[in-house]
Amino acid sequence: MKTYLLVINAGSSSIKFAIYQKDGNNSLIADAAGQIENIGLNPHFSVKQNDGRVIADQTLTAAEGSDHSLAFAFMQDWLWAYIGLGQLLAVGHRVVHGGPHFFAPVVVDAAILAALEALIPLAPLHQPHNLAIIRLLQASHPQLPQVACFDTAFHRSQPAVAQAFALPRQFTDAGIYRYGFHGLSYDYIAGLLPTIDASLGAARVIVAHLGNGASLCALHKGQSIATTMSFSPLDGLVMGTRCGSLDASVVLYLQDHYQMDVRAIEDLLYHQSGLLGVSGISGDMRVLLASDHPHAQEAIALFVYRIAREIGSLAAALGGLDALVFTGGIGEHAPAIRALIGAQTAWLGLTLDAGRNAAGVACISSFDSAVSAWVLATDENAVIARHTLQNIPH
Repeated sequence: MKTYLLVINAGSSSIKFAIYQKDGNNSLIADAAGQIENIGLNPHFSVKQNDGRVIADQTLTAAEGSDHSLAFAFMQDWLWAYIGLGQLLAVGHRVVHGGPHFFAPVVVDAAILAALEALIPLAPLHQPHNLAIIRLLQASHPQLPQVACFDTAFHRSQPAVAQAFALPRQFTDAGIYRYGFHGLSYDYIAGLLPTIDASLGAARVIVAHLGNGASLCALHKGQSIATTMSFSPLDGLVMGTRCGSLDASVVLYLQDHYQMDVRAIEDLLYHQSGLLGVSGISGDMRVLLASDHPHAQEAIALFVYRIAREIGSLAAALGGLDALVFTGGIGEHAPAIRALIGAQTAWLGLTLDAGRNAAGVACISSFDSAVSAWVLATDENAVIARHTLQNIPH
């Protein structure tokens, strides 16, 4: 009988999943991956097997995908039919926020779920969707083990000084500090580095996870030393529709001068800003790179400038830099952006090889570069699957 493990990543308008098979050596083999996207608008379901073959591709009706619960019910029916007579061992979930108490993946029970729901105010745009799917599965399959894997957990290795805000201690004690995110991606890259080059395992490395959400992480010996996101996934770099670092007084000014309430400001900073807000065209880097509009070029320039500036900050936190890694949708697929970042960080001893960068090979630095540069695909699903297998009874 085949045994399976399922990974689920529920977002605000999509539910993504990955299916793994467990072999006789207790290793996981990627089987298939899919998603329901545009939930509530024009829901579409698609699945590809690991060899690239499309095995499902259909637009859902309103009755099948007008909200997350209906979409997940449809997905469940498909998954159970796909697994058939096989055994589903467990489900691993990406949960954005682990708060101050969850430092590692955890098997979810009623008490754990209640504690995670208490963290919703810290990640109001992500956490509710992550937890809603866990609740739905608890209701339909109460005996099925579910493991929560946190985007914040990887950064708990940071020194206290890197996590602190200069606020009165009562607020720090209440959990207001720099958590950091994209930890599942950084966890994967940290594990991959020594397999690519043995020296990278102990090196001072900055990983640039660049996509619609974007952040940097400083790694030393595979552990997080500092990162650009902080209390929420809003902070740090310019992103697709998120503003990144912002003087807190701007929020006060928006409230006072424009009479904007908390929800209006939240929508502005999360959904109307970033590349979209600066360009007025799109939050998609591919669209901006194809445009000759001056505002598109200004958005790209600001995106690159903030990344280069923060690379300098993280290099200072590391006490030097040995390697720079690009990952994420933009990091992996936009050589023009990598070239611009490389040019602005040349003072660190980094020199990109134009041909290798254009080709997108793994190592894109020149042979005489003091700092090596890499393009590595991340795989958050693989990390969640591994952690899930390690945390369930065997």
